Amino acid sequence: MSRATIRIEGGRIAVPRARDNGVRAFLGLPYAAPPVGPLRWRPPARVAAWPGVRSTDAFGPNSMQGVVFDDIDPTLAGVSEDCLYLNVWTAAPEAAKPAPVMVWIHSGAFAVGAGSEPRYDGGNLAARGIVVVTLNHRLNALGFLAHPELTAESPRRASGDYGLIDIVAALAWVKRNIGAFGGDPAQVTLAGESAGAMAVSALMASPLAKGLFHRAIGESGALFESPTRALDDLATAEREGRRFARKLGATSLEALRRIPARDVLAAAPGIGFFPIVDGYALPRSPPETFAARAQNDVPLLAGWNKDEGFNFDVLAGPAAGKPFVAIIEEIFGERSGEALAFYPAEPREALLASARRLGGDMAIVHPTWAWLEAQKATGEADVFRFRFDRAPLTPEGWFGSRPSAEAGAFHAGELLYVFDNLGAFPWLTMADDARIAALASSCWVNFIKTGDPNGAGLPRWPSYREPGAPLFVIDAPPRVEREDDRARQEFLAGVKPSRARLF
Repeated sequence: MSRATIRIEGGRIAVPRARDNGVRAFLGLPYAAPPVGPLRWRPPARVAAWPGVRSTDAFGPNSMQGVVFDDIDPTLAGVSEDCLYLNVWTAAPEAAKPAPVMVWIHSGAFAVGAGSEPRYDGGNLAARGIVVVTLNHRLNALGFLAHPELTAESPRRASGDYGLIDIVAALAWVKRNIGAFGGDPAQVTLAGESAGAMAVSALMASPLAKGLFHRAIGESGALFESPTRALDDLATAEREGRRFARKLGATSLEALRRIPARDVLAAAPGIGFFPIVDGYALPRSPPETFAARAQNDVPLLAGWNKDEGFNFDVLAGPAAGKPFVAIIEEIFGERSGEALAFYPAEPREALLASARRLGGDMAIVHPTWAWLEAQKATGEADVFRFRFDRAPLTPEGWFGSRPSAEAGAFHAGELLYVFDNLGAFPWLTMADDARIAALASSCWVNFIKTGDPNGAGLPRWPSYREPGAPLFVIDAPPRVEREDDRARQEFLAGVKPSRARLF
């Protein structure tokens, strides 16, 4: 890009200096109007024009959030209710053929996180011929509050999924503007991890996102049911919204909108608000949409990490202090005996392993498996499944008092590898880590370019549609395995959810 500025929706922006690898990072680009004042709890509005040339050398503020997870620091770019910004990494020259695009949705349980996190730096992927976009969206109560008055004022008679609609607005911005950065709006991959993957699965089921993306990547998460996870409907979420308004002392929607954003956040600490079946962004739950063959039918690459349960151990979560068998009985009721065959409670070593496996299954593994199965059963586009087995060498203290050696291939541990950003965190790395990062990032880039992770010089990654439902294991060395957990996952699929919570 030889020009000093380029024009996008809203006005002219400065062209930043190229890195040594030829990549330019355009940071802090607004994709919608600030969702403040009368725009709070409304779908995002178009960007207003700005005068002069807008700087691109600093990230926009993160969505309002506190500290919930040790690996997400919201202070790096600051927080603000004015948060609808995205970032673009590109090495595409002006005259070159348009490059495929990855739009990345951050993790953080719909409560924290941002596209500015160092592990999401898109420079190393962009240097390999794609354009990378990361974004912020509204979170927690500011992103997912439903309320009867919000529903009543909406032309769609819906409320609650503003954070998802933000992502749709970002995708629409990409369609209209990414050509200015050398990107191809007809080759967009929507990707994310944890809550980001849940958002990807939701938007595969959303009519609002139809035609805005053409491939999907989901790492460790999906908005599909497990025995302890299901989406609220609008009526349920509206009741929660009424209670939240009373907690804030607001007697009207106008009063709610006048409350400072920091006070709204203070009334919703930690993890509290999530996507719902609102009747607009999600007319039906994702499982129902897929079952009706009404999903956005695009190639899907999805999977999880081998040791998800380290982060979701049921003996260390909300049920801490309860006997394991009591937890099993609370979840599975009359089917507890069957459950104990998959999650044995004796001897103690088996119980500890079962507690982790159960937590990982409930929060991450089973919903992701169900998403893969749904696309395989009702979609026409191809499906690829992975499991990430590498245990990163994290320093002691990374998980607080829990020994790092026990973490294994923990939740989100794959991110530095698929972004080829091993230097983003102070982890010890070895030659095998570099090889795994090269493999994983190459597979992701190939999928973003073609809808298939396979490519020259890489081991073959078979389609999940092939006999035996093969999965690709990312490790040193990589390998292909036949799935060995189908009986457990099919059992879980037959258990009706007992509590409507995502985490």
